[in-house]
Amino acid sequence: MSAVLNSLSSPVSPSHPAAPLVLYHVPLSGHCHRVQLLLSLLDLPYRCELVDVRGGANKAEPFLRLNPFGQIPVLDDNGTVIADSNAILVYLALRYDHEGRWLPRDPVKAAAVQRWLSVAAGEIAYGPARARIAKLFGRDLPVDDARQQAARLFEVMEPLLAAAPYLAADHATLADVAAYAYIARAEEGGVSLAPYPAIRAWLARVEALPRFVPMPVAQAA
Repeated sequence: MSAVLNSLSSPVSPSHPAAPLVLYHVPLSGHCHRVQLLLSLLDLPYRCELVDVRGGANKAEPFLRLNPFGQIPVLDDNGTVIADSNAILVYLALRYDHEGRWLPRDPVKAAAVQRWLSVAAGEIAYGPARARIAKLFGRDLPVDDARQQAARLFEVMEPLLAAAPYLAADHATLADVAAYAYIARAEEGGVSLAPYPAIRAWLARVEALPRFVPMPVAQAA
């Protein structure tokens, strides 16, 4: 029993990978940016491999071997392949953040982070992210509904961030990493951040983190 307890309590993975990780991405994707941001915040060596999504490379057999759903991003950690941006965040935090800063090991704090990972995949994806996709890339999406969803989301976030510096703890976590990109670029989808000073202050705090990397600014097609 003691051997089992020791194996559970002791880190079994190194602090840094044996060789640079490979991130399959497209630069204007907020899903990709959240992974790139965490890689930088953790000071991990990596290189980016551009996927020609417009040319259909993500639906071709070589990429489908990495992710059968044909979605980016995908991370290759020296043969360990992880798909889905939030799954990649969890993997990186558990493997390389042994202090548990980015994904706390405490059940209540971990649940608070998970809540915002779900928001990133739900309200953020169908609100500011969808509005941005519709405006920038001319996609036939319900943009008015997306903007309304973004406004409802921001009305929830504003008082929370007026009372606390970050979304899930008194320091930045995966919650902030996952939420940042599409909110930072909400105005690219026609959603103004002007009415939300607490959200704008939170964005500035994320941007002040050591080794922060910005989400690229897009130009409408």
